[in-house]
Amino acid sequence: MRRFFRIVIPFIFFSLFSVFAFAGNEKEGKGKEGDFDALEMIMHHISDSHYWHIVSWNREDGSEAEISIPLPVILIYDGSVHIFMASEFHHGESVVQKGDHYFKLYKDKIYVTGPSGKLTLNADGVPLNTKPFDLSITRNVASMWMSVLIILALFISAARKYKGKPSMPTGMQSLLEPIILFVRDDIVIEQIGEKKADRFMPFILTVFFFVWINNLIGMVPIFPGGSNVSGNIAFTSILAVFTFLLTNLNGSKTYWKDIFATPGVPIPVRVILIPIEVVSIFTKPFALMVRLFANITAGHIVLLSLTSLIFVLKTIYISPVSIGMSLFMDMLELLVGLLQAYIFALLSALFIGMAVHEEEH
Repeated sequence: MRRFFRIVIPFIFFSLFSVFAFAGNEKEGKGKEGDFDALEMIMHHISDSHYWHIVSWNREDGSEAEISIPLPVILIYDGSVHIFMASEFHHGESVVQKGDHYFKLYKDKIYVTGPSGKLTLNADGVPLNTKPFDLSITRNVASMWMSVLIILALFISAARKYKGKPSMPTGMQSLLEPIILFVRDDIVIEQIGEKKADRFMPFILTVFFFVWINNLIGMVPIFPGGSNVSGNIAFTSILAVFTFLLTNLNGSKTYWKDIFATPGVPIPVRVILIPIEVVSIFTKPFALMVRLFANITAGHIVLLSLTSLIFVLKTIYISPVSIGMSLFMDMLELLVGLLQAYIFALLSALFIGMAVHEEEH
């Protein structure tokens, strides 16, 4: 029973804190008439940002105050590189002048403007102004760096235990060793084969922990969590590209022969089959990219939608239902975060295993 409460109480705490955190940011989800706009609030929280939000509150005069960490802005425009902190934007209220150029932050996107900072919007409210090439250290980038440091700390501390005389696993070693053995035996060796498993084990293991830890960081509603790295299509696409390159650069003769000269298939059928096989080379990593992105983003949207019920219905009486369902979703998201890391690693190993497989005589 004590173990049960040790697990449940932190979830209740984080769920309650999430509600208060969203309530503090309610201003971000207000429409033109001051009504709460759930869609705008949700999109704000799942999108990237040039600030790492910590806490916000309303002053006595009704204005909003917040504590956030401004992140470095790196812009390339008209052959010039401009580096400054996001605090110069004052959350989009100020225009930043760098040389002969003026930049304005609008909905976490940076646009080139004139001295007045005026934006030309189309019918959908999207600015038509030119965008500079943005290489800024955003919240998602900072979160990825933090996940890298966490992974290094975990594995270095565990690796040190293997030096010296053999002993029973303790501490971090006892936690990581079963997971590493599971990835090696049930994913890499099972899909790629024992002979070539050691060659691809570092990549599969790194991808598994990288996705998993970033998913866990995204579930924490307070600083330094709150990022949505796996819900960013750029993040999932780069991981899919790595799998694509490893799969095809290590493809065996059998792999390419099955694509362009399938044995035992008549030539007229090959004319139809070869384009399908070529397309499948690209659809596999595309499926990896979309699956991870869609599942993590959907989980965040559902959780934020449940929290928004309190402000949409404008009643405190819905809060027990909203918080209860949010608590359930938090527990489900823990499973989904781990499951998506496992699926990404499993499918990556499967695609690589299919490519490196040699024809048996």
